[in-house]
Amino acid sequence: MLDLHPALQGDKLVDIRLEGELKPQREATLVVTRADGSRFERALILRIDTPIEVEYYRHGGILPFVLRQLLAA
Repeated sequence: MLDLHPALQGDKLVDIRLEGELKPQREATLVVTRADGSRFERALILRIDTPIEVEYYRHGGILPFVLRQLLAA
């Protein structure tokens, strides 16, 4: 049986909140809501480092991005 760390038990809701437009290295907030309703928040820096990575993210990854580019040509 797999013994998971308590933080990885699957009983928490994890959200990443972003105010405004998605940009490289944008600040965001990690919100973890526990089963009892209590919440934990932490400031983050998104590891989307370049404008092209923003486009990859919006397309669901690099492969869908490249395929769409090829089909549009």
